[in-house]
Amino acid sequence: MRDLPLRKGFTLIELLVVIAIIGIIIGLILPAVQKSRDAASRMNCVGHLKQIGLAVLNYHDATKVFPPGYTSSFDSNGNDLGPGWGWNAYLLPYMEEQALFSKINFSLPIEAPVHTFLRSASLKLLLCPTVDAPQSFPVGPKTTLGVLTSTLCDLPSSSYTGNFGITEPGIDGEGIFFRNSKLSLTDISDGTSNTLLAGERSSKYSETTWVGSVTGSKFSTPTGSPLAFELNEPANFILSHVGEMINGAVTPLEINHFSSNHPGIVNYLFADGHVKALSSAVDYKLLKALATRDGGEALSGVD
Repeated sequence: MRDLPLRKGFTLIELLVVIAIIGIIIGLILPAVQKSRDAASRMNCVGHLKQIGLAVLNYHDATKVFPPGYTSSFDSNGNDLGPGWGWNAYLLPYMEEQALFSKINFSLPIEAPVHTFLRSASLKLLLCPTVDAPQSFPVGPKTTLGVLTSTLCDLPSSSYTGNFGITEPGIDGEGIFFRNSKLSLTDISDGTSNTLLAGERSSKYSETTWVGSVTGSKFSTPTGSPLAFELNEPANFILSHVGEMINGAVTPLEINHFSSNHPGIVNYLFADGHVKALSSAVDYKLLKALATRDGGEALSGVD
């Protein structure tokens, strides 16, 4: 009898077994890869905040005060009249952005036509690596239903907001940044290592910019946000508070809370320049204590 030719290739069962093994291997590898990505993003975000902290402290060394939360004149009822420039705008020369700083006319409002170039002034340092926000977004007067009826200007996005304190952002906060604030290190009697300077805010919950508080505009919950609809004042574009943050920044209740895209944690910058990640398990009383500069609270559990 003639020898039968040798069979080459795989049977269907062998092929299915190989595919199943590959699927198992991928299933084991992907979580580790994602975990590594998340860790790398968190570390990059920490690096951004540390650079911002260094810029703030260098500004303080040069001027003897922290930059204002935002600058604005106001009428007899306390309503903002502008121009509205925020704390990060004043830090530009200390973040290697002198050229951009030189283009800004700080005596004119943010929405002035001369500042149209700002809509494309997206700064990598001020964006968390996990950010999914658009490069810029329009702001303007809104109806009570949150519909943008007209546009005052476009603003570049950011991932970090200044610490206003406990109450609603605007005037005379308990933290470091508020309207026309000029605080110094000596004003922080709770200690710079125990006082929040700034923190993250996720575009999933609210729009944020580094430019400032656009006078006369409104601030609403973005489309697709898991939060209920809110309409807030423009100071909330650049400042956050910890009021009502009962479950921490991982599950914020308001658009002007600190929040994060990092699983389980949010990164905070402290007034001495160090950065620390706090989880959703952080005690609410501790979070409120960290948000005040001179509350005199006894702190435990922050380390």
